[in-house]
Amino acid sequence: MGQALANRVALVTGAGRRIGRAVALRLAQEGADVVVHYRSSEQEAREVVGEVEKLGRRAVAIPADLTQVAEIESLMARAGDHFGRLDVLVNNAANFLQRDFGATREGDWNASLDTNLKAPFFCSQAAAPLLKKNRGTIVNFADIGAFLAWTGYIPHCVSKSGVVMLTKCLAKELAPEVRVNAIAPGTITMGGDPPEWEADFIKRAPLGRVGTTEDVADAVMYLATAEFMTGQVLILDGGRTL
Repeated sequence: MGQALANRVALVTGAGRRIGRAVALRLAQEGADVVVHYRSSEQEAREVVGEVEKLGRRAVAIPADLTQVAEIESLMARAGDHFGRLDVLVNNAANFLQRDFGATREGDWNASLDTNLKAPFFCSQAAAPLLKKNRGTIVNFADIGAFLAWTGYIPHCVSKSGVVMLTKCLAKELAPEVRVNAIAPGTITMGGDPPEWEADFIKRAPLGRVGTTEDVADAVMYLATAEFMTGQVLILDGGRTL
């Protein structure tokens, strides 16, 4: 284990499962205490808390519906009250909704934009006072849908392209006290994904393999500690978008 984040506090949204879980554990391995946000995955979030504590770090699980600004504000207030500081915000929570163009309804559009774009903005806004105190950092999650036009996922692609511009705007707005960057994962597979995805991703990626949650966590860790980088998007896709 490293100590790059010793004596710092990180909050990871959607940290109970999948990529969020891997990121939370990696930050803890580097010395951070962790706020494990979840919406409905309470059991999984508490398991992550237990794993963080086994690493010798402190952790707390806090629920919030990130489509509701009042709940976002409560989440950040509770995190600040619990640990007394916040150094790293990882806006990981997201959805990935498939909708054909003609079948997309207002509720589908709102579901994508509220979770994938509105939530990172208001999480960043609510966390900014805490982050500024310690020259903290924000890592947003876009994905390669921000750069590839997926016709079956138009609201999703729009939401993630919005995250790219949000990252640039926040980097200027919050500088010099807070750095803001994003990662854009793609060709990543996890347990529970359809088995045919891996073969398809391997064909599309020049590196000839799929990415893992550990690859994503490594990228987040890099951005969390890259002191002279802000407003940038790190594409993590094995070369698929080349």
